[in-house]
Amino acid sequence: MTRRTAMAAYAVVLLAWCWLVGIPNDPAGVIVWIWLGTLAWQIEDADRDPWRFWRDWWKPLLLLVVYWLVRGLADEIGIPPHYSMPVRFDEWLFGGAVPTVWLQDAWCGDPCLKSLPPRWWDVAFTSVYASHFLVALTLAGVLWVRNRDEWVRWLRRYITLLLAGLTIYIAYPMAPPWMAARDGYLDEVHRITSRGWSEIDLHRQTMVMWGMGNKVAAMPSLHAGIAFLVAFWFVSRLRSRWRWLVLLYPLAMSLALVYFAEHYVVDTIAGAALAVLVMVAVGRWELRRAA
Repeated sequence: MTRRTAMAAYAVVLLAWCWLVGIPNDPAGVIVWIWLGTLAWQIEDADRDPWRFWRDWWKPLLLLVVYWLVRGLADEIGIPPHYSMPVRFDEWLFGGAVPTVWLQDAWCGDPCLKSLPPRWWDVAFTSVYASHFLVALTLAGVLWVRNRDEWVRWLRRYITLLLAGLTIYIAYPMAPPWMAARDGYLDEVHRITSRGWSEIDLHRQTMVMWGMGNKVAAMPSLHAGIAFLVAFWFVSRLRSRWRWLVLLYPLAMSLALVYFAEHYVVDTIAGAALAVLVMVAVGRWELRRAA
C-alpha cells in the first residue's frame, strides 16, 4: 500500500468516526488517532516500527493524564470560587459593560437560549472552540514525524503551560460568566457553546479519559492560552511576512469564549500573558541548557 492510499484511508475512517461517534475530545483519545495517522504516513518506510511512537510518547501522555485527573479534582479541595473580580475587571476595561452580556444581547437572540437555531457565526465559533482539543496535539504529531527535536520543544512548552494553568486553578478557582449569572453575580447570560453544531449532528466524544471536568477552572483561560501558544510558536518558526495572520486564531478563540459565556475577557488576557511567559521562560531555559 502506498502512503497516499494509506493516508486517504486514514482520513476516511477518521471522518466517519467523527461523524458517527464524535470528534476525539480527550488527550489520550487524540493521541491514539495521531498514532494511527503516523502508521499510515510511515507505511512505505522499510524500518518502520509501530511501537516507536509509544516509546517516545508515553511520558508526555502520562503528564497529560496527571493534568487531566488533577484538574478534575482541583475544584473539590474546599476553596470557594471567586465571582466578583472578573466582573469588576471587565467592567473597568469596557466602561461599565461586561462583553459577554452585550455580545449575547447583540448576537444570541431574544431570549438567548441554547435551543434556538444557530446562526452562521454560532457554527463558526463552536468549530473554533472545539479545535482546542485537537490543534496542539496534532501539531505535536506532525512535529514528531518531521523533526523530533522540535517535537520535544513544542511539548515542553505545551505541557508547561498546562501545569502552570493547573497551579493557578488550584490556588484561585474562579466562576465563569454562566455560573456567575446563575448565582446572581452577573446579568443573565447563557452557556451556549454547543449551539453551533446543534443542527448538524456533530459533537465531541471523550474516548478514554472520562468525567474530569472542572467548572471553576476559568482563570486563566487555557483555551485562549493554548491558542496563543500555537500562534506564537508559528510566528517564531515561520519567516513569511504573512505569519502574523495566525494570531487571528487565538483572537477568534477568545471572542468565542466570551460570547459563549465560558470566559471573561480578563481570562483570555491572562491566558495570552501566560503563553508569552511560557515561551520566554522555556526558551531561556533551553538556551542556558545548551550553553
